[in-house]
Amino acid sequence: MYLIKIFKRSILVSVILLLIWVFVDAVTTKDVYLLFLPKENEVIPNNKSQMEALHNEKDLENNGFTPVFEIMDLPNYIIDKITGVSWHEDAPVGLEDLSYLNLTYWDFDEQLQIGELIVHRKVAQEVVEIFQELYEAKYPIAKMRLIDEYYADDNLSMKDNNTSAFCYRVVEGTNVISTHSYGLAIDINPVQNPYIVGGKVLPIEGKEFLDRENVRKGMIVKGDPAYNAFKSRGWTWGGDWTRVKDYHHFQKDIDLN
Repeated sequence: MYLIKIFKRSILVSVILLLIWVFVDAVTTKDVYLLFLPKENEVIPNNKSQMEALHNEKDLENNGFTPVFEIMDLPNYIIDKITGVSWHEDAPVGLEDLSYLNLTYWDFDEQLQIGELIVHRKVAQEVVEIFQELYEAKYPIAKMRLIDEYYADDNLSMKDNNTSAFCYRVVEGTNVISTHSYGLAIDINPVQNPYIVGGKVLPIEGKEFLDRENVRKGMIVKGDPAYNAFKSRGWTWGGDWTRVKDYHHFQKDIDLN
């Protein structure tokens, strides 16, 4: 009897192990991954922001999210972040002359993000209006971070295809103070819209986009939403220049006195 019990238990264990093996073999890595994906329209909590969880306008409506277009004086934590990095005491504008913007935009994967820019307070409202137009047109922007994330190094920011504005610096290859130093210039998608002077291309990744007739995602060309939004408000586009071409650059020439 004892041997029969052991035999029965062995058969039971074998059957259980066989069933487990069949189940594991049937479930692929993709199937397991799908078990942990959020349900449709579900907002991912805690470690993911609401923006990362939303993918289209239908999701926005269902989650009650309102696109963000905010203007504010520089918060203390931003002042701490930029002082000694993108802003210095000898900068041509004071901290009180600058505005901090939060702007909703569509990234290259057609997902919504909230970016940040610092611009001169005199152009803050129209910059918000410009990016509202770009949002409505679903104009793609790779990313939008303060240049302080790149230690105020414009080359690093461009290489990462970052859209940025204020930074106290000189024009590349010169001793001339850049309009970025006043918060009166914005660079958009630098990789797709490189800076070209004397055969030099910055960032180097922009060489792929030298053919401006072959229009691809993120490129700025005459008549597109970015060009129209800036030009209609009196901004200058670096793509119209002759001695150099600065396809990612828009600037506003105004009297700050």
